[in-house]
Amino acid sequence: MIDTKKEQERDELHRAIWAIADELRGAVDGWDFKNYVLGTMFYRYVSENLTNYVNEGEEKAGNNGFDYAKMPDEDAETARKDLVQEKGFFILPSELFCNVVANCDKEDATFKDKEGKAVSTKDNLNELLELVFAHIEDSAKGSESQSDFEGLFDDFDVNSNKLGSTVAKRNEKLAKLLKGVAAMNLGDVKNHDIDAFGDAYEYLMTMYASNAGKSGGEFFTPADVSELLTRLGTVGKTEVNKVYDPACGSGSLLLKAEKVLGKDKVRNGFFGQEINITTYNLCRINMFLHDVGFDKFDIACEDTLTAPQHWDDEPFELIVSNPPYSIKWEGNDNPLLINDPRFAPAGVLAPKSKADMAFIMHSLSWLANDGTAAIVCFPGIMYRGGAEQKIRKYLVDNNYVDCIIQLPSNLFFGTSIATCIMVLKKGKKDSKVLFIDATNECIKVTNNNKLEEKNISNIVDVFASREEKEHFSHLASYEEIEENKYNLSVSTYVEQEDTREKIDIVKLNAEIKEIVTREQILRDEIDKIIADIEGGQDA
Repeated sequence: MIDTKKEQERDELHRAIWAIADELRGAVDGWDFKNYVLGTMFYRYVSENLTNYVNEGEEKAGNNGFDYAKMPDEDAETARKDLVQEKGFFILPSELFCNVVANCDKEDATFKDKEGKAVSTKDNLNELLELVFAHIEDSAKGSESQSDFEGLFDDFDVNSNKLGSTVAKRNEKLAKLLKGVAAMNLGDVKNHDIDAFGDAYEYLMTMYASNAGKSGGEFFTPADVSELLTRLGTVGKTEVNKVYDPACGSGSLLLKAEKVLGKDKVRNGFFGQEINITTYNLCRINMFLHDVGFDKFDIACEDTLTAPQHWDDEPFELIVSNPPYSIKWEGNDNPLLINDPRFAPAGVLAPKSKADMAFIMHSLSWLANDGTAAIVCFPGIMYRGGAEQKIRKYLVDNNYVDCIIQLPSNLFFGTSIATCIMVLKKGKKDSKVLFIDATNECIKVTNNNKLEEKNISNIVDVFASREEKEHFSHLASYEEIEENKYNLSVSTYVEQEDTREKIDIVKLNAEIKEIVTREQILRDEIDKIIADIEGGQDA
């Protein structure tokens, strides 16, 4: 049942984001706009998060009415060490979001610049924000949370010409941005019913990805696909030890596990790796905005295939991923890779021009014995020959492939191809592979297709029951797959329903006979008319 109040709050939030977009239009667009809004939202989030934490502690100690935001910086400094240890970061009261917003365009407000000189906040807002962001990141240095905060504001360029051609114009835009985010109804950080910060993040990502073409789809997996992958990976489970994504992008897939299973049901946290530094920063911000503590996530920035960063954290009970399709990688050019324990078991490396199977082998290697990996795949890896066929043979021979699902086309932003899902397990109860044809399990929404709840449930129910359904699913034996030379395309095993209208031959022949008869009558009539005309002319 839809909660009307929550939907109204969500709509209000989305309208507020659009309002900021309109305010900044012409100065900042697309990718840059998203970075500025998300960076500002993150700044607001950590400010309110820290303030609430301190205030709650003071109230428990009997200091009712205490407000950290009004505390002198000198007094707050005494708590820096403890707060960094407990929260992972520290912000002086004067540098909290609410105080900076309150002073951002006041004529008489000042702050101390890098040289310690008092300067106008309004005229130097860009410099103030740069200082505050540096202070937040620096507060975590030398602590357990350093890697989680390091470089988080790198993509928030307060001096960019995209904000304005002069410092004054840039500061004007920054003030509007701060006030716009301050006006968002994000509720109380400790009690926001609609997970407002996280929801705003997802909305911004969708807003950008839907207009960004291919580049948008590369780092954002739509919420419906994320939901399907996570539900496939958690069938029969009420909690998991850890969730991992080897190509985590902005982190939306990782966070679905907690939404599907429930709060605190991912016991030991979220692990991911992302090669693009800007997207890596977005992923860490996403973790914070979804209220994941710094000690519950570990996101690394490196090439997963050649420099994996989580050897000490595997195996993972749940792996969900939408790796980049058919990208180039080192492959045979790197002589060390064939002996890498992740790739060696197959006896062959994925082609240099198509790394898809390398991501599959990496995920399988780091999968727990009782775990499940659900991975979005480019269709070509299911039927191409050469090294990819040999890797498929290894996967099937060792009974690791649990299910292949053909998805509808046009689910992802920027590509219309019909992708697949490969589900891997190490502890299968049978030696068969389930094939599901879900190409029609969708509805059309504007330019894309979308999986509704009933579509997701239809797929997951058949996946869980391993049920044979005509034109929808087939449970193939090892011998059947071997006979098909390890082709794992769903169309090879699930016969598509013939939706063409059946023709009644007897009825058709009768109709043709009637048409021929009518045609002859018409011809006779025409001949008669022509004869009459010719007779009239002779007279």
